[in-house]
Amino acid sequence: MQQLPVPCPGHLIPDATDRFDAAYRAAKAQRAVYVGIEREGERWTVKADALTASPGHVVQDTVNVAMRAAIVRLIRAREAGSDAFAGPVYFMLHGVPSEGRARELAAAFHAALYGDLGPLHRAVPAADQDGDAAG
Repeated sequence: MQQLPVPCPGHLIPDATDRFDAAYRAAKAQRAVYVGIEREGERWTVKADALTASPGHVVQDTVNVAMRAAIVRLIRAREAGSDAFAGPVYFMLHGVPSEGRARELAAAFHAALYGDLGPLHRAVPAADQDGDAAG
């Protein structure tokens, strides 16, 4: 498996359906953040894990806060199941409705775990006080 660029475009996010163990081992061997999507029937799972990255890789507190908030918004919008796992270094969403959305979210999680929150803010915008998406 080739190392992913950062930020990684969604179309390059690997589909690890039935290949998670090999994909995870490859990320660990490359000392890179693991990211992948997996089909679950009609829905998709997104996984991102910084434990596979180099020992000096640190996930900043601001990243954890932003990712947790994004996951809460996704659950409330019913774009992910309530069984999501939100950090501090491992993140997982079940029940994502489409492959395209799963790829977008995986790419955003990947970038965030490398310290770039821009893709996450675009993929899961925060709501303003009126309940509208902030832009």
